[in-house]
Amino acid sequence: MLWVHPFLQICATIIGLYAGYHGVKRLLSQHAGLKIPFNWKQHVTIGRIAIGLWMLGMAGGLTVARLKWEVNFVTGAHYKIAFTMLPLMIFGAVSGYYMDKNKAKRTLLPLAHGVCNLLLVGLALYQIRTGWQVIKDFIL
Repeated sequence: MLWVHPFLQICATIIGLYAGYHGVKRLLSQHAGLKIPFNWKQHVTIGRIAIGLWMLGMAGGLTVARLKWEVNFVTGAHYKIAFTMLPLMIFGAVSGYYMDKNKAKRTLLPLAHGVCNLLLVGLALYQIRTGWQVIKDFIL
């Protein structure tokens, strides 16, 4: 059970990177005048999976800490960054859902969505580093 959390989060981050790749293609096609095909449904599905796995992994991390050490919030930067990611995950999911259900020409919301999720992916990559430190300090 202990290794499910890091495995899940690494998978979520890889999937998040892939969703971000599709988002960059969309950005370039809309704002750089490049004719790049963009699969809207695939981007939405991949993004939902990534954010869902990150949220599930966050809950799993809290659960593992409680079961393993009988306390939460002892992993320093790792848990602090996770809680920094939470509002970004919520905004990314809600804004993505809204744009998917209410298609229209927009400028600001897609930009905010993209910046938010780019920051989210960056923090998730940093979480791999802080998570490795947690593994070294508390498990190995």
